[in-house]
Parts: sequence; C-alpha cells; structure tokens
Amino acid sequence: MQKKFIFLITCCLACAVNLQAQNVGQQYSLGFYQSTSDSGNYHSSMRDYIKERTFQLPVDSSRKRSWVHRKLFQEHLLEYNKEDYSFYASFLPDMLIGNSSLNKTIWLNTRGVMAGGRLGKNFTFRMELYENQGKFPEYLKQYTYQQDIIPGQGHVKFNSQATVFDYAYTSALLSYTPSKFINLQLGYDRNFIGDGYRSMLLSDNAFNYPFLKVTAGAGRLKYTVMWAQFMDLKQPRFSNDNGFRKKWGVFHYLDWNATNKLSIGLFENIVWQDADSTGKRGFDVNYLIPLAFLRPVEYAAGSPDNALLGLNLKYAFTPNSTAYGQFSLDEFKLKEMTSGKGWWGNKFGWQLGFRSNNIFKVPELNVLTEVNGARPFTYSERSSLLSYSHYNQPLAHPLGANFVEWMNIADYRYKRWFLRGQIQLAQYGLDSTGTNFGKDIFKSYETRTYEYGNKIGQGLKTNLLYMQGTVAFLLNPKYNLRLEVSVAGRQEKNDVFKNKELIFQVGVRSTFRQLYYDF
Repeated sequence: MQKKFIFLITCCLACAVNLQAQNVGQQYSLGFYQSTSDSGNYHSSMRDYIKERTFQLPVDSSRKRSWVHRKLFQEHLLEYNKEDYSFYASFLPDMLIGNSSLNKTIWLNTRGVMAGGRLGKNFTFRMELYENQGKFPEYLKQYTYQQDIIPGQGHVKFNSQATVFDYAYTSALLSYTPSKFINLQLGYDRNFIGDGYRSMLLSDNAFNYPFLKVTAGAGRLKYTVMWAQFMDLKQPRFSNDNGFRKKWGVFHYLDWNATNKLSIGLFENIVWQDADSTGKRGFDVNYLIPLAFLRPVEYAAGSPDNALLGLNLKYAFTPNSTAYGQFSLDEFKLKEMTSGKGWWGNKFGWQLGFRSNNIFKVPELNVLTEVNGARPFTYSERSSLLSYSHYNQPLAHPLGANFVEWMNIADYRYKRWFLRGQIQLAQYGLDSTGTNFGKDIFKSYETRTYEYGNKIGQGLKTNLLYMQGTVAFLLNPKYNLRLEVSVAGRQEKNDVFKNKELIFQVGVRSTFRQLYYDF
C-alpha cells in the first residue's frame, strides 16, 4: 500500500511540475494581500492562492485603446476568455540596478514567464518560471556563500569571480474544486498560515516544495490537511539516494470563525526523515488519515519524529482593524516551565500584532505592527533532517530561534502610485566557535551549551536594524509591472563586529512574488 501511495503522489507531483501550473505569490501589500473583514465565512489566516492575483484599477471603457496600449498597461500579453475555458500568459521582467555602500554596483537580471487558466468551472492551473543573474548587497552575498542558496529561491551557481550568482526556479499549482465544500491542490510552491507579515507556524519564507493539500469548509469552519516533501542540504547524501536528503511533513489546520469578529485556528505538524543509516522509511502511511490527531499517531507508531503544535487568533475590532497573534509549541515540560530555571527544552514561539486598512479613513492607507519571538532551540531537533526547515531555511520565521523582533510596515496606494515603508528591530544571540546557543535551528540540540539558564539573546547578543522605503508607479495591474525606486539601510552590531550597509536600487519590476530579504 505504501509503495502504491508513494507512486501515486510522485506521478501527480511530476504532472504538476511538467504542466508548470503555478501558485502565484505576490509582492506584499497590507491592503491587497489580507482583508480584515469580520465576515463569519471569511478565513483570513488561510491565504488563497487559487484566484489570479491582480490589482483593481478603474478602466475608462468609453475610450478605445490600441492593442499596444492594452497589452502594456491593462492586459496580459495573451488573454483568452471563453465560457468553458480561459488562458493568460505574460513575460515577467525584473531588472534592477543600484549601489551598495559595501559592494558598490549591484544589479538583478530576471527573465520570467507566467501562464495560467481555467478548464470548466472547477479546475485551474498556474505556472511561473524564472531565470536569474545578479550581484547582491554584501549581507545577501555572505548569506548565499554560507547557505549555498538565494533566500526563498533555491540553489545557486557561482561564476568564476564568485560575485555574480546564477539561479533558476519554477513554481506550480493545480487546483480542483469539485464542490463548494472542498478544494484539492497539487503544487510545487510555498504556503502560509497566519494573519501577520511573519508566521510562527508556517510561512512562505523558504524555497518551493511539492505538496498535496485538501481543504474542506462549511459555514464558519475550514479544515486543511497537507502532505509535503522537504529537502535537507546540510546532511551528506546517501549513495543510493537521488539528489539532496529528503524529509516529509504533514500539517493539519482547523480555522473556526467563532463569531463575526473572533477567529481561532488550531495547528499541528509532524516532520520525519525519509531515510537514515538503518534504511529507507519513505512516506509513512500512519500519517495518511486526515482527521487523526498527529501526536498520538506518532506516539503509537513509536516514531522519533518532530511534532509542532500551534494556535492562531484574530479579533476584528472593526471591518478594517484587527489584532492577531500566534503561539507555537515545540516542546516543554510543565515542571521545568514552572520552575523558572530556563531549561533548554522549553521551546516555543509567539506573535502579537495589529494591522489596519484604510486607517484614519484614508483609502488604501494600511499599517501593521507586530512582535515575534522564539526561545532558544525552538524548531530544532537531534538532526537537521528532523528540524522544522527546508532547503537551508526555516519553515517559520527567517531568524530561526533565540530572537525577538519588532516589525512595522505602512503602505499607501493612490491611483497607480504605491509607497511602502518598513522599520524592523530585532535582537538575537549568535554562536561563537564551538558553542550552540539555540539560534541556528539546523544544529542538533544535543550540542547545546547550557542545560539551564537559557534565555532569548544568549550567546553573542546582536542587534539588527533594517529600514526600507519604496516608491513605485504601476504600469500594468495584471502582473504588477511597475517602475520602482527603493532605499534600504541595514545595521547588525554586537561586541565583536558592526556591519552597516546602505542600498539604493531602481528598475522595472513585475510579478506578485513574496521574497524576504529583511533578516
């Protein structure tokens, strides 16, 4: 049965990648990405990637526009809309040039394509493909050297001078909705659970991964189960294994709109490794039943897997203003928790935030402020093959663990003009040679430096300040084609070093991708 199931999933995932149907992520916009609606049937913590993303702008239908004008400023390059099917496709340029105070001239040359459509009323598909070359700011260059990846965009090839990075990646999504109560998705992309900018449960911070997701909903309840396969680049490959080492994850998320203002979400996850020195385990059919509680199943199977529990809360004060929060529980002992001795195994994270759309009754003026934090060793395990991670990045917050962060974002859109400002403050503890203070979730917690006395910021206490301002003029709302100018400043300092970098960039950009460089 296990081999048949794995064969079926593999065939489906291969089909999804070959068709290259895409889950279109997007450039973050508070007002565009998330509604603060207090409707009892709207589940804001479960982001909907099914519908085609587009900015809504008024179009003067009384004026006849030329084909060139429509394609440049109003439509996809290709568009076909029929009763039984639809199709669209566009070229996605992302061309930037700028200057870094540490790395001098920086640039990005991305050529992308997107395509999607609908067959009948219930089946949709999407794809995106990107080919990229770039010379990055110094802090991103050093991160790429260390992790061998571009944040959120996968493996990288170095040129002969090792200063220009070459990389390519694709995303895909097939979606089928047989009834108004259920949706099936087969994809190669990312997912997000939460109402904030970050997520302490499951974020779209890491690179794409293959997944099968089933969502069922009726009235005020919506339930999602997802099976996914992740990759670990830290561990050496097995001689009989293809590619990087693999691990699996299963996710359950139940979202309940208790009232028109209050939403409660319950989250659980199990991560297990595909193979170890004793042999290949593969997909565990014990986790196949979508309605089973995962922790008892893991215990009954005697499996040494990694479990994570979580809670997501949202309260809408008004249709435009919302308070939200999350709590992720990796591991704890009540006795050690109440003792106050800072036992290393009390591993948990949290989030508390507020966001408002159309604040001060100004249309399209949106703000967000949130605090995120995680105790040392949260999301880590005995091996990186069991850690809550994928492709050398955390599956939750990009800072990993042993940190506290305060994030502030404001954006404003007026007609085709878009302004965005961000201020981020964070404090975390870095490791020195031969130590493990709990920030790096890829390190085994068995190498921990202290058994007791652990607290956030332990180790080499480091402060991070990141600020960014962006001004953009929207050319085509269908695929977010825009002229953009941005200025960013980053400072990371502690008792050993102080890194400061000022970054200026200008260019032509497109797509609705969500990429995180604020760490």
